Amino acid sequence: MTTSLMNLREAFRGTLLRPGEEGYDEARRVWNGAFDRRPALIARCAGADDVQTAVRYAREHDLPIAVRGGGHSVQGYGVSDGGVTIDLSPMKAVTVDPATRSVRAAAGLTWAEFDLATQRHGLATTGGSVSSTGIAGVTLGGGFGHLMRRHGLTVDNLRGASLVTADGDLVRADAELLWALRGGGGNFGIVTAFEYDLHPVGPVVLGGPIFWPLDQAAEVLRFLSSWAADAPDELGIALVATQSPPIPALAGTPVFGLLPVWCGDPATGERVLAPLRALGEPLADLVRPMPYRAVQSLLDLAAAPGLCSYWRSHQLPELPPDVLTDLVATLPTPQSLLNGWLIGGAASRIAPDATAVGPRPPGFELRLIANWAGPGGDDHRAWVRAGWERLRPYASGQYAAFLSDEDPGTAYGERLSRLTAVKDHWDPHNVFRLNPNIKPSPGGSR
Repeated sequence: MTTSLMNLREAFRGTLLRPGEEGYDEARRVWNGAFDRRPALIARCAGADDVQTAVRYAREHDLPIAVRGGGHSVQGYGVSDGGVTIDLSPMKAVTVDPATRSVRAAAGLTWAEFDLATQRHGLATTGGSVSSTGIAGVTLGGGFGHLMRRHGLTVDNLRGASLVTADGDLVRADAELLWALRGGGGNFGIVTAFEYDLHPVGPVVLGGPIFWPLDQAAEVLRFLSSWAADAPDELGIALVATQSPPIPALAGTPVFGLLPVWCGDPATGERVLAPLRALGEPLADLVRPMPYRAVQSLLDLAAAPGLCSYWRSHQLPELPPDVLTDLVATLPTPQSLLNGWLIGGAASRIAPDATAVGPRPPGFELRLIANWAGPGGDDHRAWVRAGWERLRPYASGQYAAFLSDEDPGTAYGERLSRLTAVKDHWDPHNVFRLNPNIKPSPGGSR
């Protein structure tokens, strides 16, 4: 053991793990089973001071830094071969202030843990729809969820952040840095704590999936395009198309499904949803009053940990039913799917330059997701890329929240120059590069 590592262990309050040590293999696993990387050191941080210590150690030894919150990056960015993984998952502090309807949450929380704390007070903010996902990655990418048509994206509710810089300093984000964090990802530092606005939600909401036979998808989409344009903001809608929905009676049945969630008055919600529920001949209608926390976990089975996964996404004014039907018919595995969101309401009324996410015009966000077990995956990735290319003529852009291996410039557009200027100031040497990377200018600004 080097003297430097001995000193690190003495200064570090959390747990340091190296290859061969107990807990190392468990700590290096991430959600996407396609990645099996072996960091030289995993620093499981107890607090922001540990994050500072780990960053300084990695910089001193010129080791690449990977940052892990919930570990749900589709590219496995939370671990790297031979580098230092700064693991925030032990950092679980959360303080809710019901009087100001706000919360301060440590970066290691999952959405299940966050929602547990806020729902005790009947409060929530827009958050990820898979309960095991970390709040950090979702927030920094933009943050889509069931409440976004009523309360905006997660970043629209982000009021402050504390982060550790590339120099190992702990700072509170100023206005320009906060703008960049609202959609610019982990490019500017390691956020250790987020501060959000909260809103009265639940604890019981009206929601649940409705599944139609795939050959009724065109009818549903035609109805949805006209009906949703005038739907109240209280209605959020996720969508899914798959060959095998997570309902035993429908296993192996190609379906198109919607997951409506109504976060307003229940009686009004029943009336608003009635036309949708009467549409066509649903195979299953599971809409009912349920706890908001239960709604937040309804999509968990579609994102189970351990499977290999790859996706790409588009921002679409309309969904072409014939293309969608063809893509479902050729899904490479039973676990693969198309998944996305209906965009609109409050999320679309935010000024385009208010956050790094940029414009969110009414329409759809759609991901083509290949999931598979075992090694390989070239054919599955090829299906995603081919489908992505087929949808490209219909697309109007891309959201950074769902970037995979594409060039980040495809999502940021004209905002990239402003984001680059923030990067130049806070991370001119691209220390935080294991992410959808915004590269600094040659030489940076400091």
